[in-house]
Amino acid sequence: MFRAWLWDTSRVGGICSAQRRFPSAVTSAVKRVGLHSRTPTKNTRRHEDDTLRRVFDSKPFWQEYNRSSTSGLRSSNGLFQNRYLTEPAGFIRFGEEIRQQCEKLVQEVLETSSTEQYRNIPRKLDLLSDSLCRVLDVADFVRATHPDIHFQKSAVQAYANLWEYMNILNTTPGLKAQLQKALSTREISSSWDEEEVSVARILLKDFSNSAIDLPGKDRQHFVSLSNDVKRLGSKFLEQMTPATSYFRFQSDNAKGMDPTLLRRYTTKRGEVSFAVGSDAAYSALGSVDDGGIRGALYCRIKTVSQSQLDTLEQLLKTRAEIAKLSGFNSYAELSLADKMARTPGAVNSFLTALAADNAPHVLSELEKIRALKVQEGKGLPVEPWDLTYYQNRLNTNLRSKSRKPDFLSAYFSLGVVMQGLSRLFDRLYGIRFVPRETTAGETWDPEVRRLDVVHEDEGHVAVLYCDLFARGDKSPNPAHFTLRCSRLISAAEIEDNSMVSNDGMARAISPSRGQLYQLPTIALICDFPHAPDSHSPTLLSFRDVQTLFHEMGHAIHSILGRTSLQVVSGTRCPTDFAELPSVLMENFAADQAVLSLFARHWETDAPLPYEMVTEVIDMQRRGQGLHTETQILYSLLDQAYHSPLPSHKQFDSSKTFYEVYDRYGTIREPRDISPQGFFGHLVEYGGTYYSYLFDRAIAGKVWRQVFRSGRDGGGVDRAAGEKLKDEVLKWGGGRNAWTCVSGVLANGRLKDGGKEAMEEVGKWGVHD
Repeated sequence: MFRAWLWDTSRVGGICSAQRRFPSAVTSAVKRVGLHSRTPTKNTRRHEDDTLRRVFDSKPFWQEYNRSSTSGLRSSNGLFQNRYLTEPAGFIRFGEEIRQQCEKLVQEVLETSSTEQYRNIPRKLDLLSDSLCRVLDVADFVRATHPDIHFQKSAVQAYANLWEYMNILNTTPGLKAQLQKALSTREISSSWDEEEVSVARILLKDFSNSAIDLPGKDRQHFVSLSNDVKRLGSKFLEQMTPATSYFRFQSDNAKGMDPTLLRRYTTKRGEVSFAVGSDAAYSALGSVDDGGIRGALYCRIKTVSQSQLDTLEQLLKTRAEIAKLSGFNSYAELSLADKMARTPGAVNSFLTALAADNAPHVLSELEKIRALKVQEGKGLPVEPWDLTYYQNRLNTNLRSKSRKPDFLSAYFSLGVVMQGLSRLFDRLYGIRFVPRETTAGETWDPEVRRLDVVHEDEGHVAVLYCDLFARGDKSPNPAHFTLRCSRLISAAEIEDNSMVSNDGMARAISPSRGQLYQLPTIALICDFPHAPDSHSPTLLSFRDVQTLFHEMGHAIHSILGRTSLQVVSGTRCPTDFAELPSVLMENFAADQAVLSLFARHWETDAPLPYEMVTEVIDMQRRGQGLHTETQILYSLLDQAYHSPLPSHKQFDSSKTFYEVYDRYGTIREPRDISPQGFFGHLVEYGGTYYSYLFDRAIAGKVWRQVFRSGRDGGGVDRAAGEKLKDEVLKWGGGRNAWTCVSGVLANGRLKDGGKEAMEEVGKWGVHD
């Protein structure tokens, strides 16, 4: 149950009117937090807009702007202004005090007896969830991102301690019994608002999925299996390397390879040698003319060790055992029970319909590759290692010869793009980004910028930490982390300053509601290169711009999904709904009206010629059908791996891989490879990998229908933005996701979901 709160659910709903009975407590809290703000003048907003660009684009300006927080003259206020996190050991104290608070809350729920107490159970359990997430979400971020090894180690320890405790709570029968009694008693549940009802139903279902109704011995076994899944998943990701470390061939066979790379990796004996999983390997796969070399390299890149396959199969078998303990036929059934798809059959209906829509695009792209291959006198059929190579050849024919590859990036300095995002959100939703100086110890690296998110009516509504520049110890993968969700802070918490929830992180009064909320706190992580010198900004490729828009789509969901209960806040929604806002945002990155808001040359201030963007988009669309087929195949493989198959004694992940790819793939894969050993998304998205394709299909439909594909200024239309916010974003996970999709598209056939609705979404396709 509590694990699901962390990763699978993000539910929203109405505001609890019962909380309005504490005006005096709220008024005193306003004085303490001091977060009411005046309406900014035009000059103020212009200054904030200019500052936003300069804190990212001008190194001297940033150093001066943030000098006081990095001077070392002030004592630390704590990471994220959390008063516990002034030093690594604080993580352990934070976790211990949170556990004590949780134990107190659990006892209060178990001892609930009066009608009034039962009415408060959804909020008690939400506070319990919020308390756990305060440590687990921040610890998960710190262990992955913080450069200080001591902070990392403390975060890992605090996470492990609370993770075990959380699994115990998941299998505590008394908690489920009390919640079930409250939900089934009409006198009690009828007094709940929509949000409280949603939370109660979500948690009850999560309890049931945790084998809580089983005898004590079986419950302990469930906890043990859950810990095994966590361990095996981590092991699988750590071992995700090719079975062969290096690939070697004679430089005489390297025609077509990038000359710079060829010189770098050629030995004195004329042998080309590079690591199999390196950038050089993938570059060679897409450029070396010799098909035999490419084929051998492809097989090396796609093959892992037997121990990696053993780990994968053990992980899948353990999940299958968890599903069986929980009363499901397969792990996919368990995983999909609270998703939009609901059943494996519905997922397959979606994927089958999508494959049918995509098939003509695949055949068209393959025909172009075949024609080029025949033209060059190369033999057929088209092999898997031909795809990237010939797609690069086709793109070379399309690419303009008159411009340097990096010319477009001159219009996309990082500061200008951040400025553009702020302007776009102001147009669509009435919110903007305002740079704020950080306090001592508030961030984990001197290059992290803090932006306060300000709404035109509500004032300060969220905090966004931007860690966007590369550094040696940092993962290159872009990511959005929710460090803390929105939640209404009750009068009891306001008066009780001993509660750990008063940890110092951002809170603010909602002017329209007259209530105190903890603000969504978000970290956005990218790996953009530093500027070459102090006089130049960091310039982004168009792909980088799309990545930043994508991750900001997650952030806007967290920002606008402001709720009174954190279980249903922001991105805590079904996995197959969570990517909708982020995928949709990619469309805005290519929209002419949106780009006209900000894209200007960093030196001349000339506006971006839009035809340069259309050229890049045309190149990106080439090969989209084959790329989509790859994602469909991975989604089908994910379903097969989480079907009843792993329960069989003779289960073989490689056999299943070939069965799926031979049946559904257009191009035959070589035998004796093991690409499934690199399928890292199986760890986090077991049974739900289809979600990205599913949300791409919905996002495309929303872009075409609601935002009119950008025609007539649709990409900056406030009415369209408000519709998306009112029907989708503000609800997070508090409203049925099918109701959200049905509402924003005005399509009543989708409201109840089911197999037919999944099939209809598949028919929309994912091609632009």
